[in-house]
Amino acid sequence: MSTKSFILALLEKKRGQSISGEYIAEQLNISRNAVWKAINELKKDGYKISAVTNKGYCLCEDNDILSVQGMIPYLSPDSILEKIFVYDRLESTNTTAKDMAVSGAEHGTVVIADYQTAGKGRYGRSFHSPPNHGIYMSFVLHPTHFYFSTPTLITAFAAVSVCEAIEAISDKTPRIKWVNDVFSNGKKICGISSEAITDFESGGIQWIVAGIGINFNTPATDFPEDLRKSAGSLFEIDKPSVTRNHLASEVINRIVSSGIEYNEKEMLEKYKQRMFMLGKMVLVIGAAEPYQAVAVDIDDIGRLVVKKDNGELLSLSFGEISIRGI
Repeated sequence: MSTKSFILALLEKKRGQSISGEYIAEQLNISRNAVWKAINELKKDGYKISAVTNKGYCLCEDNDILSVQGMIPYLSPDSILEKIFVYDRLESTNTTAKDMAVSGAEHGTVVIADYQTAGKGRYGRSFHSPPNHGIYMSFVLHPTHFYFSTPTLITAFAAVSVCEAIEAISDKTPRIKWVNDVFSNGKKICGISSEAITDFESGGIQWIVAGIGINFNTPATDFPEDLRKSAGSLFEIDKPSVTRNHLASEVINRIVSSGIEYNEKEMLEKYKQRMFMLGKMVLVIGAAEPYQAVAVDIDDIGRLVVKKDNGELLSLSFGEISIRGI
């Protein structure tokens, strides 16, 4: 890391506390003047750093700029920092992650952006991704690193991981709408999309790129007019109790930490428990003709089981249809 990055890591570790310039200089074996220059560079980058005589430098508590250094205090010990790439702006984290996968990126590579100019959701739909208020991240994942009977379960696994990450660091209790949306206070706060990269010769799945977009504290007025009734933010009303770096780290820990083995049956049970549409009437869209049915269950490979008016039970596969509440 550069001098600026090392200093940022020290400040993030002691967020809200003062660190003397002398201590920083000793830790990095540089001059006090070099410390001062790096601090000024960080301020130019937007970091809120106070300087108090005889106390030192302090990174303000409300500072919330996405960075690898800001995630270090919260990442699991086995996380590999060199696999985490944070950008101020990208067209799409999924596009960048797919390019990296094709170029040989390792399992667990994470691409994060503060802002997406062309964020994408399922079926190629756009995903509203304004700067400074969201967490937009994509994971390069190899199917062999998961103990799932089918790669499609990675989408369900990602949804559970996001919910668990939010629950671990806040008082929120998010729910899931089949197949890939996370809701809080009745509004969608997170969308998840998975794309498979297949091997041309074998036809098997070589990589999966899982994209996760979280509306962290996006003001309601920042959403396009047609989304304001359905889209919301994790901290839409109350002030964030955690930083974006903290939440992003918790998601990373759950998805790529090599120290955790995920039991498929347990994961699906967690997925089902958070499914808020079970027992309710839904509108199934994408078939020859839309129809109403009751969402009754999640089967052992993550499909939604619905019951039609005539009593017929159908298992709906990922990607084939979408559902809406009635």
